[in-house]
Amino acid sequence: MTFQTLRCELADGIATLSFDEPNSPVNTMCAAWQDDIVAAVEQIAAQKGELRGVILASAKKTFFAGADLKSVMRLTEADAPAVFAEIERLKRAFRTLETLGIPVVACLNGSALGGGWEVALAAHHRVAVDDPKTQFGLPELTLGLIPGATGITKMTRLLGLMGAQPYIMESRLFNPRQGHELGLVHELVASDGELRARALAWIAANPQAKQPWDDKAYKIPGGTPASPKIAGGLVVAPAMLTAKTHGNYPAPEAALSAMVEGAQVDYDTATRIESRYLASLMAGPVARNMINTFFFNLNAIKSGQSRPRDVPRFKPAKVGILGAGMMGAGIAYVQASRGIATVLKDVSSEKAEQGKAYSAKLTQKRVDKGRMSPVDQQALLGRITPTAAAADLQGCELIIEAVFEQRELKAKVTQEAEPMLAAGGFFASNTSTLPISGLAQASKAAAKFVGIHFFSPVDKMKLVEIIRGRQTDDETVARAFDYVLALGKLPIVVNDSRGFYTSRTFGTYVMEGAAMLGEGIPAAVIENAAVQAGLPVGPLAVLDETALSLSVHVLDQTRADCQAEGKVFEATPGELLVERMVKELKRNGRAAGGGFYDYPQGAKKQLWPELKKLFEKPGAAWNVKDIQDRLLYRQSVETARCLAEGVLTSVHDANVGSIFGIGFPGWTGGAMQFIYGQSIAAFEARCAELVAAHGQGFALDAAAKAAIRKFEPRY
Repeated sequence: MTFQTLRCELADGIATLSFDEPNSPVNTMCAAWQDDIVAAVEQIAAQKGELRGVILASAKKTFFAGADLKSVMRLTEADAPAVFAEIERLKRAFRTLETLGIPVVACLNGSALGGGWEVALAAHHRVAVDDPKTQFGLPELTLGLIPGATGITKMTRLLGLMGAQPYIMESRLFNPRQGHELGLVHELVASDGELRARALAWIAANPQAKQPWDDKAYKIPGGTPASPKIAGGLVVAPAMLTAKTHGNYPAPEAALSAMVEGAQVDYDTATRIESRYLASLMAGPVARNMINTFFFNLNAIKSGQSRPRDVPRFKPAKVGILGAGMMGAGIAYVQASRGIATVLKDVSSEKAEQGKAYSAKLTQKRVDKGRMSPVDQQALLGRITPTAAAADLQGCELIIEAVFEQRELKAKVTQEAEPMLAAGGFFASNTSTLPISGLAQASKAAAKFVGIHFFSPVDKMKLVEIIRGRQTDDETVARAFDYVLALGKLPIVVNDSRGFYTSRTFGTYVMEGAAMLGEGIPAAVIENAAVQAGLPVGPLAVLDETALSLSVHVLDQTRADCQAEGKVFEATPGELLVERMVKELKRNGRAAGGGFYDYPQGAKKQLWPELKKLFEKPGAAWNVKDIQDRLLYRQSVETARCLAEGVLTSVHDANVGSIFGIGFPGWTGGAMQFIYGQSIAAFEARCAELVAAHGQGFALDAAAKAAIRKFEPRY
């Protein structure tokens, strides 16, 4: 029998299944593989009388990568029954294989993730190459799915309900040695060449292998849900889960249900329960949203789809930072932790040293917890040179200014530092709002001037926004992209405009929240509705953290710039309310002692009591769904406008930028996938309703509608 995605070779009483999907660097559970594995197992079952054992192996560098996610993207809710049938068909093949009465060994030459690990679990014995870079595990929840091809059922039966929880509910991965310690990997070998010999030896020693749960004496480690110790934890587990997901992520709830329900019944019933939950998720919108962005869009960025081509790779060795405040100190730490020599300059040596002290503080926490050795700490700190002298920047391949958002100051430090660049070096601004093309006027080489916008706190935020000015050349954009990847962060590339993409869109979120407060909606309602929609923090709290005074400074700068350009600037209701908070009510934000919130010492923050008296209107009409729609739709509309204007040039930059940069809810798949996930027609219809009720902030002009259609992904 011939197969498309595997080879089935029978020799000396051993059936070897070698997975080798054509035209693919990895093996996946594509439709052809599912057909092949079912047919191959039928062939093996028919010949089991001639067999001593079965070996599962891979012809790729890795063992198996998991599900064919493109096929999932094509599903709809109507496909759920067919999906359930397909899952059950695959599981029958696994079950037939493991109940043949002959030993089955998986030879794990590389990583096995998701469905790949479930393939490995179909074996009675797993032998792996002891490579710390190899990863095993079940990351399905990160993509809105569950490990429903026996992963939940088997991991729960192998590790117990409590033991399996981190590997299912938290998608924790593990390397071969860790797997061996857990009892999930049975043997470790030093190289690929030893795998088959160890498999054959085990087959010879165990002629009648079976799975642990097929033994009549088997008991789930730690006990079933009926045992008092387990039951006590399960009472609070659903509430704790809902507190995290707010009901927006169905996969964790399905995973917990499948674990607990499956642990109360026999193995075959448990796997059927698991199949029903998986089929429902695969045919649902949240999984498609999350797969689109957390798999396809992230891979597009990591593979350099936004990077200009035909530019040699750049590896930064020495980088200068101007300004040792919160942002500059954070950038210095991230660079030094990645082995980059860093010159941290400020107006005085004392301020520069304070900036370096931030790295000492962060690393000391890691040393105290045993996560970093004192030697490594000193090596990291040794890479940061604090200084007040511009001459110390000599030879830097890149210099990034991270000074206050004031055009004149940025021009001054640019002109002072730029001559220190190494030959072929480039200069960057960490501005969050000021147009790069304008800042580049202070440079003697505008083609080598780019925006590199970090997010605060730099050590925690993964996104970096690269802004191409009107004169920035491809080489500079590509080198900025490589620099961001060298820091282990996610680069998105946008074109120049006021606020670029992230700050501009983030501004619509917080100002829509402020506008609702001005309409008389209670502040607590706005904040709670935002968090329940999946946004990390309410808009008023975010305004406090970023400083209301900064928003007003940007507003004043925008007014002045528009006036200088002969344009008329109209502030939004939200901007006017924030301006009143700062200029009239003297509430500048958290750093200044208070804004929309008070910050009592030693206690939790609380909404400023005066908000109720100043803004709340008892007769104001509101409902939670409208509030949530306004906060989400406003950002998606602005994102569509950015695509129409050419500020954004790809959907993957939009989706990844909105989630990792400004906290757009992950369950939506990002600001553009939020549109596609519900259908363009449904989005436009709801926008029309919001325009009628709440104004032009929700209006989609012809260009925005065209951009939405032009960039719609096809799978």
